[in-house]
Amino acid sequence: MASKPAEAAPAPAPAKSNSKLFIIIGVVLVLVLAGFGGVLYFKKQSAAAASAAEGEGGEAAPAAHAAPAATAHVAAGGSKLPPVYLPLDNMVVNLADPGGEKVAQLGITFEVIDAHAVDTVKAYLPTIRSGILMLISQRTAEELLSTEGKQKLIEDILREASVPFGGGDAEPVETPGKKKKTRRRAVVDYPVVGVLFSSLIVQ
Repeated sequence: MASKPAEAAPAPAPAKSNSKLFIIIGVVLVLVLAGFGGVLYFKKQSAAAASAAEGEGGEAAPAAHAAPAATAHVAAGGSKLPPVYLPLDNMVVNLADPGGEKVAQLGITFEVIDAHAVDTVKAYLPTIRSGILMLISQRTAEELLSTEGKQKLIEDILREASVPFGGGDAEPVETPGKKKKTRRRAVVDYPVVGVLFSSLIVQ
């Protein structure tokens, strides 16, 4: 009769094994969730890198820039360098309006590809300024006051700033026995990569 209670004593053992099972399941769940989170994180990082690369090589450009060339300056280590600017002296130009009474006063700043390019551009500034003055003198006050007119002028100034370095419009080439064909210039990194207006007054 006294031996029966002694036989019932090992019964609590299953509860201990159940708690071990819950701990193992919990650890496995934590590991699975951590792995899933890591995969999501790396996917987001690669997507962000891809969209950044598209932004640099795409067509989108700020309103104040006409940027056929990439304006992101990157150091050898991959860090982005601050932009380099070259302000020009203010220009006062008679516009092409009838009567010749309208005048434009412009402040222009170039964004250049790097600090070394500043001296290169300065060497050609008289030629570049002359070309810009000729461009502005062909505009009317109405053209300069419109957003489209300003954007077009930025594009033209940027092209004018590339002329001393071999840029500009495509040249028609005549091949013997064939019609003239337009030869496009090879893509080159010109020193001036952006144009900004620091002031624009039409009177």
